[in-house]
Amino acid sequence: MPTFHNNYARSQLKPKIVHIGFGAFHRAHQALFADELASVTDSDWGYCEVNLFGGEQLIEDLRNQQHLFTVIEKGPQGPKVKTVGSVCESFHLTFDGHEAIINKIADPETKIVSITITEKGYGIDLHTERLDINHPFIKTDLDNFDQPKSAVGCIVQGLKRRMENHLAPISIMSCDNMPENGKKTHHAIVDFAHHVNPALAGWIEENISFPSTMVDRIVPALTEAAQQEVDELVGEHDPCGIICEPFRQWVIEDNFVSGRPEWEKVGVELVADVLPFEEMKLRMLNGSHSFLAYLGYLSGYEHIADCMQDPQLKLAAYHLMLQEQAPTLSMPDGVDLAQYADCLIDRYCNPNIKHRTWQIAMDGSQKLPQRLLESATWHIHHNRPFPHIALAVAAWIKYVGAVDEQGQAIDVRDPIADMLYQRFHSSSNEVARVQSLLDITSVFGSELPTNYDFVESVIQAYQRLELVGAKQAVSELIQ
Repeated sequence: MPTFHNNYARSQLKPKIVHIGFGAFHRAHQALFADELASVTDSDWGYCEVNLFGGEQLIEDLRNQQHLFTVIEKGPQGPKVKTVGSVCESFHLTFDGHEAIINKIADPETKIVSITITEKGYGIDLHTERLDINHPFIKTDLDNFDQPKSAVGCIVQGLKRRMENHLAPISIMSCDNMPENGKKTHHAIVDFAHHVNPALAGWIEENISFPSTMVDRIVPALTEAAQQEVDELVGEHDPCGIICEPFRQWVIEDNFVSGRPEWEKVGVELVADVLPFEEMKLRMLNGSHSFLAYLGYLSGYEHIADCMQDPQLKLAAYHLMLQEQAPTLSMPDGVDLAQYADCLIDRYCNPNIKHRTWQIAMDGSQKLPQRLLESATWHIHHNRPFPHIALAVAAWIKYVGAVDEQGQAIDVRDPIADMLYQRFHSSSNEVARVQSLLDITSVFGSELPTNYDFVESVIQAYQRLELVGAKQAVSELIQ
């Protein structure tokens, strides 16, 4: 078990934040901020961690080491080891059942429910931004509301009990990579509640706040080799330990109805409008990450840092940021997007962070709209070319065909992987294949698949990929 040597008493903390999604990113980001806040103030804001799907062993391990874990920041100058003590309590749906989780959300001590469940966890249509009542786990929870299993269902049931018990309102804070994630979470929760009880939906609208956030830190999935490195640096086995880059950023809309931690004392930016920062990160960082993930994977590169060793791929990612993503943004005064792009390239080049292209490539059907397609729509409306975006979309199409350029199978992880595979392999030629994939409205909406410039740009990019391969296609792009 990691040794706790921080300069605060863990007994002072109360689990005032219920966090759904105890994964790698949360450990290296929000939980670490809370730990550092307790170290510099008399903060009593601690976390109760909740996992609903998967991660059973992680919660069990966390309990076995008294909710302590290690975060290792690895920069070019070497590692920095930190023990995090901000977690007070934990639940898992499998071990503890839905009642324990719902009661925790309804606990008078709870002030905030925060979430990191990835884009696919909200059950919303990313184009309409409303709840998809046909989504499998949403439909299941609507049919079995007394025994919810999804984050949305559990939160709504918890809010229902708060309403019935006349308890203070709370804030629901998404920390996932979606533009206006507070707005989308609001829609998901209120839409679900409306199907259950319109009066509950009205109470939520009047009492609950949904602050938006922008979170940023590169946290690779923990491989077996990385776990061994964690254990060596800690000096003992820490199955909850995690490795991340030194850089971190957290921008939060200051909209909390029952108080919040003094996050600003540990470098968090509290603002009135998070959207510009969300879009900056989603398009310039996440968009270039997806570009590198698909083209890098097809080029044979395992990690983002490996991609950066390819001068042409590195330059192409930089051009994507400044030529095709930055022009779509409207930022507050003082934000230098060229400087931000330089910072991103430096972060990608960090050889000590093993961020796999395969990991970033996961769930592309959920990520493409906000990372690349919204920018493509902007360029179409402004009559501007978007060759980097088109090549990234073409590379995604090639990737979801589940066979790489060497004829090796790709383990495609995506909520609609079966549909993607079927459409790819049932098409008679390259043009039909691209059109079949672009016709998936849950990914591309209704405008882009009917826009001649967009369709032709992606077809031409895809044909170059098939003819000359990813490396040569990138080389032609930057020339």
